[in-house]
Amino acid sequence: MNLENRKIAWHRQLNRYHWFVLAVAGLGWLFDTMDQQLFVFARVPAMRELLAVGGVTPAPDVVNYWGGIATSIFLIGWATGGLFFGVLGDRIGRARTMLLTILVYSVFTGFSAFSRNFWDFAIFRFLTGLGVGGEFAVGVALVAEVVPAASRPYALGFLQSLSTVGNITAALVSIGLGFAEESGSLASWSLFGFKLTAWRAMFLLGTVPAILAIVIRGRLKEPERWQAMAAAKDPSKRLGSYRELFGNPKWRKRAMIGMLLATSGVIGLWGIGFFVVDLARSVFASNFRQMAREQGDSQWDRDLCRLALADPLACARQLKSVKPSDLINSVADHPDAEVIWKQIQALSSAGKEVSLVTVLGGLVGKQPREQTEHLSSYLSGDPRLSDPVELEKLIVARSRAINGRLSRWLGIVSIMQNIGGFFGMYLFGFITQRIGRVRAFAIAFFFAAVTTAFVFARLEHLSDVFWMVPIMGYFQFSLFGGYAIYFPELFPTHLRSTGTSFCYNVGRFLAAIGPLTMGYLASSVFKDTSEPLRFSGIAMCGVLLLGILVLPFAPETKDQPLPD
Repeated sequence: MNLENRKIAWHRQLNRYHWFVLAVAGLGWLFDTMDQQLFVFARVPAMRELLAVGGVTPAPDVVNYWGGIATSIFLIGWATGGLFFGVLGDRIGRARTMLLTILVYSVFTGFSAFSRNFWDFAIFRFLTGLGVGGEFAVGVALVAEVVPAASRPYALGFLQSLSTVGNITAALVSIGLGFAEESGSLASWSLFGFKLTAWRAMFLLGTVPAILAIVIRGRLKEPERWQAMAAAKDPSKRLGSYRELFGNPKWRKRAMIGMLLATSGVIGLWGIGFFVVDLARSVFASNFRQMAREQGDSQWDRDLCRLALADPLACARQLKSVKPSDLINSVADHPDAEVIWKQIQALSSAGKEVSLVTVLGGLVGKQPREQTEHLSSYLSGDPRLSDPVELEKLIVARSRAINGRLSRWLGIVSIMQNIGGFFGMYLFGFITQRIGRVRAFAIAFFFAAVTTAFVFARLEHLSDVFWMVPIMGYFQFSLFGGYAIYFPELFPTHLRSTGTSFCYNVGRFLAAIGPLTMGYLASSVFKDTSEPLRFSGIAMCGVLLLGILVLPFAPETKDQPLPD
């Protein structure tokens, strides 16, 4: 590396075409990660709608379980697409392959908005994942081969940091749609027979990146290094060959090391870190419902339950339009309104008698004796408000307001996580140039585990979002800045996209067990705790230490040229 160039700021070493390449790759990756994060925001509401039977919202443990499965299917698609498009990037070129990946993830993101049940949603997410997984490897290979060597680690760190801008864009979309949902403006819209809920609108907006493909076509050239390699047609260097990648002991060892490093970080982020949004949803929903109780709003729910028992026919409309999740229990640790309303709806839909005796009779044996007595006491007495239509309006408006407020705060959680992540990934380039790749990874893995466990253990208040979550995001995302810098340095030109993709995406295949494990722990092992996701997240943080165990075998590539 030229010592004179090292004294010049990295961004001043780039010419106009270097900036164009960095911008195109950055926008492709930005939109890619926007799609990923839109899925994180849409996952829970999508599961609630698509898994509902007869209009009855599934229980939280069911939502957590199937949400984990949907995430794993997405990651499997991501990994599959990464392996396929990684090879294609070496064989037909980085620019052509980038065009294809952007088109794939844009189109199938849009199709996700028209899902009718869990399985077609899962198929669309798998197909979206194909494009999402392919973009990273060709993007970093393209930038690594085009920009000057002295600027490479900084440019790649900057490229990776733009992923957080995509995540923040998704968060802003969530916040905007939260306002729209809270105001009721989405309720009047439908598209091809689908009611335009916030999560469907998110996926429709995910089609915007397809416009970038128009910019790429015809203006983006293949790197000179790749063109020379392709033109040489050296029979000893097969472009994009997994056989050659694993047939050479040096490249095989590097591929396995990179894959294990990626597995640890990907599980840390996708199997734990991104679930902080779901944890915040649970914690803040409880906080917002408690605020409503303190304002006396839970009396509306009690009145509606009493009216439905007294005159089911008069409340027939409310039995169909008000969901159990819309209701607020009178006491945080004594579920009453939701349990009773669900039982009333079940009896009504089955054509059975709805009365105090049948409702409580259906709950006997399913609840502790103390809880059954509490439910009986809850239903005794006369309602204060006797107009079921007015009660319906009050309850639905309150539910919409809470959901809208939740959407905004979950957007803020994601923004804070990604602000920390932006600095973590961008600064990794500077840190690794001072202390080396291996040491920088060791520090990042250790503190990612510590800070993630701390957030899952202590996140309680809205104010925690502004300091806990950015610190966690800094270390979680810094690992990915390291992957963008380190993986292209491990492999020669004819295997660079293939090797980088193998590390990153086979890591995702293995990482698919992360969300599944998180969902299993939340729905089974810690099901009876007050916050299942909290304990599940803490239990899984040990996986981040796997990366530290791999580092003694990892080669140091600081200040070394890209292998030819």
